[in-house]
Amino acid sequence: MQATMLLVHQLKNNFLLSEEEEKIIYSRNVLPEAERKAIKALSCFDNKYYNACIDPLNSVMYCNYLYWVSHLLYLQKELQIASKVYYLNKMLNSVELFYAIELPDIWSCEHPVGGVMGRAKYGDYFFYYQGCTVGGNKSQYPVIGEHVTMFSNSKILGNSHIGNNVIISASTYIINQNIPDNSIVFGMSPDIIIKEIR
Repeated sequence: MQATMLLVHQLKNNFLLSEEEEKIIYSRNVLPEAERKAIKALSCFDNKYYNACIDPLNSVMYCNYLYWVSHLLYLQKELQIASKVYYLNKMLNSVELFYAIELPDIWSCEHPVGGVMGRAKYGDYFFYYQGCTVGGNKSQYPVIGEHVTMFSNSKILGNSHIGNNVIISASTYIINQNIPDNSIVFGMSPDIIIKEIR
């Protein structure tokens, strides 16, 4: 409830949310569904700061929630309101989580600032730290398996296939390369180092 009230207040103050848009937000089941999706996703990660309700003063929780609000509005073809929520997330958390991007049901981040999650196919239990980028190269986009963690300032670009249970170490740069399951990755393409996780 607190997150809902703050969201509407922030949208009114920053983007001149109209009365009609406010009615749409409240009448479409978007907010309770976004909260349900965010809490479900966050509950799958061990973090003592996550609660059973969205805390708008916790940037990770609010960032996740705002992504789901914008994405659900996008699915209902309410693009103007989806854009406002997307830009609010960008303003507050310095993240690029465009509403049309299909993040998995179970995802989270830590210190979301500087994250750019672009077009890709994401598997569940995706987790990233500050400054990470996922995106395309020459109209080709990554496929990311389940249980993938990106540490700070790492990048996955282009025609890259990342297996399950993969750790992308800090400042690693992967472009147009495949990473097998159960691996930890270091360095910069094409000269990356891949070690098996046992």
